[in-house]
Amino acid sequence: MDANFYPLLKWILLPPLAGFLVNGLAGKKLLGEKAGGLLGSAAILVSFVFAARAFSDLLSLPVDHRLLRDTLYTWISAGNFAADAAFRFDPLSAVMALIVTGVSLLIHIYSTGYMKGDAGYNRYFAYLNLFVFFMLVLVLADNPLVMFVGWEGVGLCSYLLIGFWYEDPEKASAGKKAFITNRVGDAGFLVGLMLLFSLLAAAGAPALDFAALEQNAPLLAHTAVLGMAAPTLIALLLFFGATGKSAQFPLYVWLPDAMAGPTPVSALIHAATMVTAGVYMLARLHFLYELAPGALEVVMLTGCFTAFFAAVIGLLQKDIKKVLAYSTVSQLGYMFMAAGAGAFSASVFHLATHAFFKALLFLGAGSVIHGMSGEQDMFRMGGLRRQMPYTFLLMAAGWLAIAGVPGLSGFYSKDLILEKVFESGGPWVWGFGVLTAALTAFYTTRLLVLTFLRQPHGHEHAHEAPLSMTLPMAVLAVLALAGGFLLKDRLPVFLEPAARAAENPLGARLMLISVTAGLAGIAAAFLLTLPGAAAFLKNALAPAHALIYNKFYVDEIYGLLLIKPLKAAAGRVLFTLVDAGLIDGVMVNGAARACYGAGRGLRRLQNGRLDRYALVFALGVAAMLYWII
Repeated sequence: MDANFYPLLKWILLPPLAGFLVNGLAGKKLLGEKAGGLLGSAAILVSFVFAARAFSDLLSLPVDHRLLRDTLYTWISAGNFAADAAFRFDPLSAVMALIVTGVSLLIHIYSTGYMKGDAGYNRYFAYLNLFVFFMLVLVLADNPLVMFVGWEGVGLCSYLLIGFWYEDPEKASAGKKAFITNRVGDAGFLVGLMLLFSLLAAAGAPALDFAALEQNAPLLAHTAVLGMAAPTLIALLLFFGATGKSAQFPLYVWLPDAMAGPTPVSALIHAATMVTAGVYMLARLHFLYELAPGALEVVMLTGCFTAFFAAVIGLLQKDIKKVLAYSTVSQLGYMFMAAGAGAFSASVFHLATHAFFKALLFLGAGSVIHGMSGEQDMFRMGGLRRQMPYTFLLMAAGWLAIAGVPGLSGFYSKDLILEKVFESGGPWVWGFGVLTAALTAFYTTRLLVLTFLRQPHGHEHAHEAPLSMTLPMAVLAVLALAGGFLLKDRLPVFLEPAARAAENPLGARLMLISVTAGLAGIAAAFLLTLPGAAAFLKNALAPAHALIYNKFYVDEIYGLLLIKPLKAAAGRVLFTLVDAGLIDGVMVNGAARACYGAGRGLRRLQNGRLDRYALVFALGVAAMLYWII
């Protein structure tokens, strides 16, 4: 038996699956609302306990042998090709499993209060459990095929959760948009996987587990496909899949619309789970990307552009959740910048801190929306610190963390990324990263000011959230404040060999510049949210204001250039060739005509004349005799 065999791994995944089955099949009838919420939360708690136990056992192993595996069975076997349904628990998957189960547990607890009284309460927790199950399949998979099952599973669950209130056409449409956009990226991801497997099999290395792939990937170093180095082409195809899951340009457009789902869903999908799948995939396949420096440069530049572009759009949004949505797109761009610079551990570090402060901000926004009876426009809020003091203080912790205030979690991970990007990408990419940091500080400060600090807008009915919602936010606030400090020296070392960059003698100067940029963004937000200043800027910069507020009309451009032509072409092709031609013309009407013609022919034979019957009989006997003899 494998010395690394660890049968407890499957028990990290099974509780959420069991919670989905019970709540989904019988929850509403047998459990009811309260028990259904407790079951859904307990399932994630059990999963978190098993993940923590596995993490403890992993730490007890020597540094060079930190790997636990659990093989369930041989999933596919064909010739010399075989793929196991197997899971692995190494430093990278351990970090991801703890983040996924830990943050998801807090969101489940929060949801028991937020979703109280909803007609689909048990269905909601069933979907939430299934989502966590598939995310754990993704991060614990021992080979890319099992990872792809989790990859597609979270895409399905995102559709179910974003369109949870499917009676509303707008929300149902948002779910479909997320699903279809992800399918576009997933096509590239699947082609990349098939190309990787086929080339390695041709090189005599058909094994699929990640350890074997890392060992055999150098075999592709001198292989070319379509005039391009094989590692580069494969890495770019896989990255295209990541742009869908992790909402990078040009496939980021689904994520802002995904705010149509319940706010805890936004926190779950956009803080710690699905949108980080692409970042995790790059870190998991770092050995492939290290063979493809050209692909790494594309990753870094795409991340840089996405981070800056989304931050600009976030400056002028009115919807509190839309601001956080574009912030998520921007922060994911930061993670890809780090991965493109080869600093995969810095990317995962920011993934962890982002999970803390972004989940906190989303849950805080949910608390505001809950207390404001569904209102999401920040310009209709104001002064809520009086009615919602705990939510204000907790969201302030998330604001300070994401703004990069020194000593808090966002500061450490953002500063590490900017340092690594300066080493690898040069001053221009670093400069856009610093500018993005300033914009991030600006729009998050603007969110806090407009929601809690400016003149109230007569919402005396606003009220604080219940303890079931406030307590998870408090835990996340502690992590947002202290998580970066606790992890800054431990996480990069734990994730070796991903952290390899040398010390940068300019680090202190770079840090000072980025901190100054963040503080300038905070100060500018306090100044420019004053009523007079805001109105003056809106009038003075009217064309630019309209362009940014309308998100650079990217959705409209996609609709004009892609969606409408595809719909028109699909309508003609599907109706003329498939529906009218194939289905109606051949399968329905054609079959009917064939039966009618056959019936008319047979009718002529059945005419009552015995001489013709005798002739047909004789001819039949003669044919049989000829065939036999």
